[in-house]
Amino acid sequence: MDKQSRKILNYTILVAALGYFVDIYDLLLFGIIRMPSLKSLGLDELHIKIVGEDILMWQMIGLLIGGVVWGVMGDKKGRLSVLFGSILLYSLANLANGFVQNVEQYKWVRFFAGIGLAGELGAGITLVSELVSKEKRGLVTSLVAGLGLTGAIVAFIFKENFEWRTCYFIGGGMGIALLLLRIVVLESGMYNHIKMKEIRKGDFLMLFNDANRLKRYFLNILIGLPTWLCIGIFITFSKEFGEAMHIKDKIDPGKSIMYAYIAISIGDILAGVLSQVLKSRKKALLIYYAITIIFIGLYFTVLENGSANQMYFICAGIGLCTGFWAIFVTMAAEQFGTNLRATATTTVPNMVRGMLAIFIIPLFRFLQNYFDYLKSGWILAIIVMTISTLAILLIDETFNKNLDFIEN
Repeated sequence: MDKQSRKILNYTILVAALGYFVDIYDLLLFGIIRMPSLKSLGLDELHIKIVGEDILMWQMIGLLIGGVVWGVMGDKKGRLSVLFGSILLYSLANLANGFVQNVEQYKWVRFFAGIGLAGELGAGITLVSELVSKEKRGLVTSLVAGLGLTGAIVAFIFKENFEWRTCYFIGGGMGIALLLLRIVVLESGMYNHIKMKEIRKGDFLMLFNDANRLKRYFLNILIGLPTWLCIGIFITFSKEFGEAMHIKDKIDPGKSIMYAYIAISIGDILAGVLSQVLKSRKKALLIYYAITIIFIGLYFTVLENGSANQMYFICAGIGLCTGFWAIFVTMAAEQFGTNLRATATTTVPNMVRGMLAIFIIPLFRFLQNYFDYLKSGWILAIIVMTISTLAILLIDETFNKNLDFIEN
């Protein structure tokens, strides 16, 4: 690779990381400013909890739908078409969010923001995976995710210093600025190689019409469930769990998210290093799962009658060990051929996010019909961690896999 090509590659990796930074900023902003934004719309404490869950579910459903739309587009029209289209949509949604006047408007804007957000990570990881060597792939994608995840930290800092509507305006402005930076980013060579070939590209149904492909796809979704179990339930609703644990200090869920994502960004980079050292994605994930189980155990035992600082510390610990987002998305990219890679890589993380809305939160609510808030939480954790552990044991290893192949 000559000097100019390396320069373009490094720029592409940087722009992908910045794209994920803005993506995470927007994705988690609602969780961080949930309390002040819903209070300003006239909701009391009880309704903030219920409506907050509903708005989060609408955003996640948008991610679920958007994952399919952008994934198919990424294989049919190219990776760059998604990187431009997705950031434009969620930037406009962010700007619109600053003008909402009621809960109904809030739900719809977060739904459309979710559709836009769905394309960023999958397209970025797909592009980077196809551009870098197979020896460095896991490390580079983890670096992209690790740097991008710091968007959560910036979101919290802005929440502390700006009114909640301004935070949405800033997010929209950052997205538009990034859109301009992407003008010189080049398309993947692997995709250009198949672009004009008469083969099926971006056919979402191909994921379901072959037993082996369906197995790979389904297992990839299941191995990602612990991330949104922890982020979407234990960290986002740390205030409610703290009250159930009789923590007297006031817990700021935005601060819980910030500390968790500082740790997640570190965890993602370490996961990439660990998978390179072990020469195995599966072994790295199993180690992360084991540490996740330990910290969830601490969450439900140590925090009873504890303090807010203890809550923030354990949220950070949970964040560190669920920092395997990039590795499992990279595994999705490595599992599928070039003509279906963007479809799989974009839909898998969004199916995981969507599972928060269609599986994790509904199951959590169902359990609360029979158990108290805390018992429902740890029973939910046992169910999800058992499912994901079985999935990682069954999925194929993808470390050092050659990606220059197609699905027939």
